[in-house]
Amino acid sequence: MEFIFSKIAGMARNELRPVIKLRSTAGTGYTYVTRKNRRNDPDRLVLRKYDPMAGRHVDFREER
Repeated sequence: MEFIFSKIAGMARNELRPVIKLRSTAGTGYTYVTRKNRRNDPDRLVLRKYDPMAGRHVDFREER
């Protein structure tokens, strides 16, 4: 019984929180990999994070 429940819960989790790539807008090609909640953020994410190749904080946009 536990195995069936964990399998169902695992499938629902992956659909609700998919793995996404965030690519730097500075043109360096640097990426972050994270998960997002589709209910809270149905559109593409834009986060301001540090780009070590550019040496500064820049916007990172979601790739699909």
